[in-house]
Amino acid sequence: MVTIKHSFTATVVDDRGVLVAEELAHACGAEVEWVVELVEIGLLQAESDASSPAQWRFASSALQCALEARRLQRDFGVGVDAAALIIDLQREIRRLKAVVHSEGIHLR
Repeated sequence: MVTIKHSFTATVVDDRGVLVAEELAHACGAEVEWVVELVEIGLLQAESDASSPAQWRFASSALQCALEARRLQRDFGVGVDAAALIIDLQREIRRLKAVVHSEGIHLR
């Protein structure tokens, strides 16, 4: 008989839905420097204006974006800049589809 064991790592988002840079990096299996790159290229925005990444705070919605960037890097071998471009294009496509749909136009 074969026993398969799975282990999971979880990052708890507090009741305010706020993550610090270190928590965000950990949840994505990355280093804080990677989060700094995402902020520098404009993919993520810290909620505070602090200059030190240790003082940055991120909305929990930033986690989804960061995980998507990490997945793109892992699965397709793209760099941070390319991942940011892909995510921006996906957002724009969703926005444009919503506009078209709100005008009553149905695309295939």
